[in-house]
Amino acid sequence: QVQLVESGGGLVQPGGSLRLSCAASGSIFRINDMSWYRQAPGKERELVATVTSGSSTNYADSVKGRFTISRDNGKNTVYLQMNSLKPEDTAVYYCKAAVRMGFYMNSQDYWGQGTQVTVSS
Repeated sequence: QVQLVESGGGLVQPGGSLRLSCAASGSIFRINDMSWYRQAPGKERELVATVTSGSSTNYADSVKGRFTISRDNGKNTVYLQMNSLKPEDTAVYYCKAAVRMGFYMNSQDYWGQGTQVTVSS
């Protein structure tokens, strides 16, 4: 099986920065897209950013210019650098990875357990 472990969340003041990490481990042949989602209280989970295996990226309009997603394929890890944080960025952040466990196998989505990000003065 595959496990995703997130780290880096916490409490930060408005205008501050945080860097989230998500490391995948287990029966991994290759990882396709890696993404960050977030879910605020009372709201649906939303896509924040995605990075492909070729390092192409896309972002939600609400975070463009402030957040940067990147990955280290050698470490099976995805990062989310969050700058100029706003109170509305407060949420539980989840990573998702589309993992292939073998050459002839299709990818399956795996999720991390979530890490809390709170932006408050």
